[in-house]
Amino acid sequence: MANRSLTKMGLLRILGFLEGLSLLILIFVAVPMKYYYGNPNLSATLGPIHGAIFVLFIFMALLVGIKHNWKIKLYILIFLACFIPFGTFYIDNKFFAKLKSDQSSPQ
Repeated sequence: MANRSLTKMGLLRILGFLEGLSLLILIFVAVPMKYYYGNPNLSATLGPIHGAIFVLFIFMALLVGIKHNWKIKLYILIFLACFIPFGTFYIDNKFFAKLKSDQSSPQ
């Protein structure tokens, strides 16, 4: 079996997927359950989890960005993408998927 160690870029991509997925579940499932059906349980549970994933994603983006010498414009784009449904999936497809852990970044 091949040795597959998780790189910082790999972890960033996983966190981006989880952040985007948790945002979608919050917006399209948990919030309607809370306000239309009066059941805040999913929001109360998923909200802090989403917040923790968000913080980890931003921290990992900073670490990877330092390694790849990203410009501030890309940091801002990544941060803003976290607030838009499907935004982290776009960022992953547009930037992260094109990088390898030993290459420099598209700027």
